[in-house]
Amino acid sequence: MLRKVVRSSKFRHVFGQAAKADQCYDDIRISQMTWDSNFCSVNPKFVAMIVDASGGGAFMVLPLSKTGRIDMSYPTVCGHTGPVLDIEFCPHNDNIIASGSEDCSVMIWEIPDGGLITSLTDPVVKLEGHSKRVGILSWHPTAHNVLMSAGCDNVVILWNVACGEAVVRLDTVHTDLIYSACWNRDGSRILTSCKDKKLRVLDPRKGTVIVEKEKPHEGSRPIRAVFVSDGKILSTGFSRMSERQVALWDPKNFGEPLTLQELDTSSGVLLPFFDPDTGVVYLCGKGDSSIRYFEVTDEAPYVHYLSMYSSKESQKGMGYMPKRGLEVNKCEIARFYKLHERKCEPIVMTVPRKSDLFQEDLYPDTIGPEPSAEADEWFQGKDGQPILISLKDGFAATTKAKEFKVHKSLLKTTSSSAGSQQDNSGEVQSLRKEVKDLKAAVEELTKRVSELESKH
Repeated sequence: MLRKVVRSSKFRHVFGQAAKADQCYDDIRISQMTWDSNFCSVNPKFVAMIVDASGGGAFMVLPLSKTGRIDMSYPTVCGHTGPVLDIEFCPHNDNIIASGSEDCSVMIWEIPDGGLITSLTDPVVKLEGHSKRVGILSWHPTAHNVLMSAGCDNVVILWNVACGEAVVRLDTVHTDLIYSACWNRDGSRILTSCKDKKLRVLDPRKGTVIVEKEKPHEGSRPIRAVFVSDGKILSTGFSRMSERQVALWDPKNFGEPLTLQELDTSSGVLLPFFDPDTGVVYLCGKGDSSIRYFEVTDEAPYVHYLSMYSSKESQKGMGYMPKRGLEVNKCEIARFYKLHERKCEPIVMTVPRKSDLFQEDLYPDTIGPEPSAEADEWFQGKDGQPILISLKDGFAATTKAKEFKVHKSLLKTTSSSAGSQQDNSGEVQSLRKEVKDLKAAVEELTKRVSELESKH
């Protein structure tokens, strides 16, 4: 009898563990919207969740340390007039978050360091350009202040947030609703999946389709897709018999998938989260109570099933912590923030190791918060590679000067025309007062000179 050889992998024994009750965020009314976005965004400072709000849309931003029961009157970010559909923290500044809403607008908010003291209603920037609700947001991974938004008007817009304008508008590419849109590692390509059953790889600045794949999955339910290692594409979708599938594609040869696996017959859309450092992809089904994880490698069958984290309660949304927010000394390789009906529960993925030393094979240099290009440079054609940081001594935050610069560049263009007129009128008034004072001083001096002359 032939013995089956088990493929060796350092991630074969990765296990997920939910945080203890006192480490969860309780009594939060998570949004009841049926939109297929993550509903949650996290970074090393804050966790943000879309919540139910009467008369408009709102989301809550909590410092990571503020666990336990959250008071009903806790302040929210509530400037939208329609429900919020997607939120995402800026990768280059942990205090900046973008939100897209049913009111067709995108808003950029600045969260103070200790969290909110009063509710936020005025955004730093309001971006208007979509004619229908905005359901997808994604910050550029390497260029500072570049944001992509996709709306139900089948339009993708690339914004220069620093000056609040839409620089690129892709309005002829998609013929139907856009299901997902994401960047590749250096932000030189965009990958979209659409209701017209096509995957498209786009040149973001030219607005052209580089390559497209018709019907990556036969079923009619939503398809999700992300870039993985070496420019390959991982997609999740449904078969004609409504079985959930995961497939891996090589865009250089889009004819047949490198691998196509059937998973189960659940109806929830699978949200993929890919970690480029470890090559592990996590599939979190909306409405599921489990997270499956796979290792993506160069050898067939390319996508290797590792294990599954299961719990009793289903997830309404999921936040994924950037690598620099993880606890390295505990061999933590991923952390999710799972949204229940009334709470947010952190789930930690760990590689069991006996040693307390830094595990270099688990933590290669990872993407840091420093951008490698400014928005103007990127729109003019500069591609910046991600600036990597070592996690060996734990991640140290960037200097205050950097953050201040970011805020200034965001703020300098955001005051409405009325605000700038107000500033100008104030400036004019102070100048007039100075002129008046100078005139009075000159008159006084002239008077004294004439008095002295008459004496002599």
